[in-house]
Amino acid sequence: MVSADRLLAFAAMSLLLIVVPGPSVLFVIGRALAQGRRVALTTVAGNTLGAYVLVMAVALGVGSVVERSVAVFTALKLAGAAYLVYLGVRAWRHRGALRAGFAAEEGAGGGLRTLWEGFAVGVSNPKTMVFFAAALPQFVDRDQGHVVAQMLLLGLVFNVIAALSDSVWGLAAATAREWFARSPRRLSLVGGAGGLTMIGLGVTVAATGRSE
Repeated sequence: MVSADRLLAFAAMSLLLIVVPGPSVLFVIGRALAQGRRVALTTVAGNTLGAYVLVMAVALGVGSVVERSVAVFTALKLAGAAYLVYLGVRAWRHRGALRAGFAAEEGAGGGLRTLWEGFAVGVSNPKTMVFFAAALPQFVDRDQGHVVAQMLLLGLVFNVIAALSDSVWGLAAATAREWFARSPRRLSLVGGAGGLTMIGLGVTVAATGRSE
């Protein structure tokens, strides 16, 4: 299975990506600001399920091809890295977009509906798609075998970290609604820092990985 050093390295890279506010975080914040803690946490649960569907898709579909071809791996890695840089530049240029979280309207939604909406956001998150496709194969130890199982384990690590991080965002937003409402521009700083971090992550993905 995955060695401890690879697992820790992947967890560190995952954390770096997860703390960057993206579509999922923005959605959770909007729900928290509009409807409170319970809705925010239900959204996080749905989002996590959606993200793990992406993990399974990569593990079962892309993984078997990538592990056998250095050319495919390199092309996928560079494409993913380029897109991460693009997302980072876009996040920096539109760093004020986090204010949109305040546009969510008050309203009580059913638990299953909230779960489904969180799932839809998680499974369609381009940042997560690119990260799984580009990064998961890099941390697989082919000599140990069980490539699919290794990817599923790495994806589980990512999703546990993401669920914890998104829950913190949701709880903080639900607790500090009034503080954010007094100055939504404060979120612009978060968006700008997130964009720069994503650019750095893209460069890191491009510069690392196997070359044999």
